Amino acid sequence: MSQPLLSHQLHDEESDEHDDWKDPSTSPKASSSRKYFCIISGAVGLTLVGMLMGAFLTPLDHGNECGLQHPVNLTNKPLVRIVKDPLLSTQQTTNHTEQQQKPRNVIMMISDGLGPASVSFARTYYQYINQKPYDYKTPLDSIHVGQSRTRSSSTLVTDSAAGATAFSCGIKTYNGAVGVDPQGKPCGTVLESAKHHRNMLTGLVATSRITHATPASWSSHQKDRENEASIAAQQIGDNPLGRSVDLMFGGGYCYFLPKSDQQSCRPDERRLFEEAKHNNWTTVLHGDRKAWDELDMDPSILPVISLFTSGHMSYEIDRDHTKEPSLTEMSDKALQLLSSATKETEQGFFLMIEGSRIDMAAHSNDPATHVHDILEYQNTVALVKKFVDEHPDTIMISTSDHETGGLSLARQVSAKYPKYLWYPDVLKGVKRSTAILAGDILRTNAEDRQKVVENQLGIQDITGDELKKLAKINSAKEMDIYLASMVSIRSQLGWATHGHSGVDVNLYAYGNSVDEFRGSHENTDIGHILAQKLDLDMDAITKELNK
Repeated sequence: MSQPLLSHQLHDEESDEHDDWKDPSTSPKASSSRKYFCIISGAVGLTLVGMLMGAFLTPLDHGNECGLQHPVNLTNKPLVRIVKDPLLSTQQTTNHTEQQQKPRNVIMMISDGLGPASVSFARTYYQYINQKPYDYKTPLDSIHVGQSRTRSSSTLVTDSAAGATAFSCGIKTYNGAVGVDPQGKPCGTVLESAKHHRNMLTGLVATSRITHATPASWSSHQKDRENEASIAAQQIGDNPLGRSVDLMFGGGYCYFLPKSDQQSCRPDERRLFEEAKHNNWTTVLHGDRKAWDELDMDPSILPVISLFTSGHMSYEIDRDHTKEPSLTEMSDKALQLLSSATKETEQGFFLMIEGSRIDMAAHSNDPATHVHDILEYQNTVALVKKFVDEHPDTIMISTSDHETGGLSLARQVSAKYPKYLWYPDVLKGVKRSTAILAGDILRTNAEDRQKVVENQLGIQDITGDELKKLAKINSAKEMDIYLASMVSIRSQLGWATHGHSGVDVNLYAYGNSVDEFRGSHENTDIGHILAQKLDLDMDAITKELNK
């Protein structure tokens, strides 16, 4: 067993400091003197100002050192007011100049299933394997501005469809709903209004099937998220609005192929890639990374579809880089294409980027796979932040639709009181996801399964009971979960569920004029703020969709 990673001890020196050093200005006598001075000087100051100005100045809504509840602004700086925004659930400080700033480009990033505990877990793991100091900050840490509350209209614990629709349409809806309201009627999305009202270019990047709940909720409308064949048709332009998306990178080309194709998921013979070409999609690729790599960084290739896998793209830990680009690589190319195409225009772009498979690893309770996808998402965040730095008219937002797995950075492994340890070296030894490994083990003779586990998971202390269990399992799902449990218990990480949880998730924002995102928000607030910043009219889109 590896050595545990121990937390750094903080010196408890505060009480000593406060006993040894006292500010003489805090003594009763000094406080009394300053109180009288403040009252007198405050009264005189207010009288003189009233005589000189002859008018009331707008007060700030906070006190000052002298205890005045409405101090006068004697500086030449713009007065700051406390404004109640009807779209937000909390008051915030803003000024008129900042309110008027409108971003040209918006990058909406979604880390599917990433909860606060997973953020801490990935940071701590990264610190350990890269020998970073205990106070190291990840790309997300430095732009943390608040929290998002995730419940849907149907339950405290949301799914990805309702969660993404809250962002895209700014409404609460039921679990399973893709771009529709609680009555099942289509709701206009941020992406659609950006395209059709602002003439912005739009894009979707995901490591799931592009027809999966999150990307689908920005670009289609279905009462049931399972209708991915219909979602695919809407995404290429078969809907009342026509084509709304200019770029799609991800997985899931099976829903674009006819039923007669061996790789198809469709229930019919529609050939959506062929239809897309007739619907003015300029570049249509599937299963061809080499062709994608060779694409010219020229606006003339837009609109573009490039889907790399029949189903979801691979977990980062399993990814064959010769066949599939990473989330960072796809995002980089999307940013280059969209920024190049809008360089000479007044209109910018809207891009949604999803780290989709963070969630799926957590469904398996597979900590090593989970952390690899989180760290890849962090790489993408660093890329996007750099883009924002180079393009100050751009803002990025990052949040999660929900938390998955109920991860805890602790595990009760015996009846005794725990020792507050965890073992990151266990995760370093894992070479593949438990989902992929489960299939490999089931194809292996029972007597050889120990060797596969030792080699691929790095577990060298398999118990007799574990060997018996490995020999008996004949279901891929059961094997996936059992292998993940073997890793989790050795690293002393805990999980509460194989589903989602209802905890608040972190909210991040970067760029000029992002103060509206600070604080604790309903997930619907995010869609409202985006619409406000881009001057969108999603109600008009909703009316058009429901004609």
